Amino acid sequence: MSLAIIILAAGKGTRMKSAKPKVMHTLAGKPMLQHVIDIAKQLSPGQLAVVCGNGADEVVPYLQQQQIEVVMQHEQKGTGHAVEQAKASFANSEQVLVLYGDVPLITMDTLQDLIESGDKDSLKVLTAILEDPTGYGRIVRDYDDNMLCITEEKDADEETKLINEINTGIMCIPAKWLTEALSQLDNNNAQGEYYLTDLIAKAVNQGIEINSVTCEDEMEVAGINNRVQLAEVESYYQQLKATDLMMSGVTFRDPARVDIRGDIKAGQDITIDINVIFEGNNTIADNVSIGANCILINSIIHEGAEILPNSIIENAEVGTNCSVGPFARLRPGTKLAAKAKVGNFVEVKNANIGLGSKINHLSYIGDTDMGADVNIGAGTITCNYDGANKHRTVIGDRVFVGSDTQLVAPVTVEDGATIGAGSTIRKTVPGDALTLTKSEQKTVKGWQRPVKKNS
Repeated sequence: MSLAIIILAAGKGTRMKSAKPKVMHTLAGKPMLQHVIDIAKQLSPGQLAVVCGNGADEVVPYLQQQQIEVVMQHEQKGTGHAVEQAKASFANSEQVLVLYGDVPLITMDTLQDLIESGDKDSLKVLTAILEDPTGYGRIVRDYDDNMLCITEEKDADEETKLINEINTGIMCIPAKWLTEALSQLDNNNAQGEYYLTDLIAKAVNQGIEINSVTCEDEMEVAGINNRVQLAEVESYYQQLKATDLMMSGVTFRDPARVDIRGDIKAGQDITIDINVIFEGNNTIADNVSIGANCILINSIIHEGAEILPNSIIENAEVGTNCSVGPFARLRPGTKLAAKAKVGNFVEVKNANIGLGSKINHLSYIGDTDMGADVNIGAGTITCNYDGANKHRTVIGDRVFVGSDTQLVAPVTVEDGATIGAGSTIRKTVPGDALTLTKSEQKTVKGWQRPVKKNS
């Protein structure tokens, strides 16, 4: 069956009170429109197009980067008018699935149920039952439960407003029939717009089979029109993500205080404290512990690692049984071998830290290849940048670097070397020997501290 998907994303979103297009406001770290696009792609449509209008200067380049077809609706005259602009996009398809850029939680399972609810020549409507249906179009049925029409709130009488089955807006429509029916829509309604929902009454009059699927979870079809609703959907989404992880073997100290802005591949017996943020794609193996207030971005954490509080790990890999933090920062390109330790107020960038090596505190290690069983003293700095280019530092196995040492790259420290505290190293350090740069200590007797002058 040839399926085209049209995503409507042309609305202004006035109630967001923002210069940013509504569909570009983020949910779990990515635009709400992207959530809909991701689900649409999972259905492997023959054609995928997004109808743009307001905010096109931001939305269109975003879609072009993904090579997604853009259809412009220069005047916003309603949902029927929006779909009509995309006629060329579904001209060679059998069915058209209409989705909305501000309904980001719709799921693959629900859409498949809708698509499969009838044959390719039937019109399929996704509905929901709400305790408070205010603001939504109502599903009007006859005594035999056949759908007759959808009446928008502003056009509904008091009796119709009592109906609690609502239109979600999501439909799957025979493409050939849709092309003809769109040209027959009128705007004789309170909004003066061309409603896609008027297709229901037309289908009834023309004897087109209508099938409906009721979505059991009303949050799945919740549209976002203001920042309050965005916050509600964000909270619900985070709850879903946390629940899935807990069911797979993750313990959250408080599942209400975690932010998952991407995907996590998680093992078992993982413990995550409060206020941890995950961004992008992260992989966390068994028996990992993550302390409070940490941020993990596109990183891999191997089995048994301990991430202590207030640490940031970005595009990095932490080996088996490593210890990181507290207050550590692993920047992109960092790889820690098994049992390595990066302690408090240590920053590591684009560096390989060997088996069992330790950088315990107050150091910067950048553009470095470090061997096994190295001990880096407090205050050690690799001076890797000359103002124009980055240079690497190579540190062998079993090296001991004293506190407050500067390693001026490019430089090599050979296996077994010891560097005395306070040294500035500019040349190769021989292995199995002590190297230090020592200045003479002087005492000036009778010296007086400066006294602040009165202004």
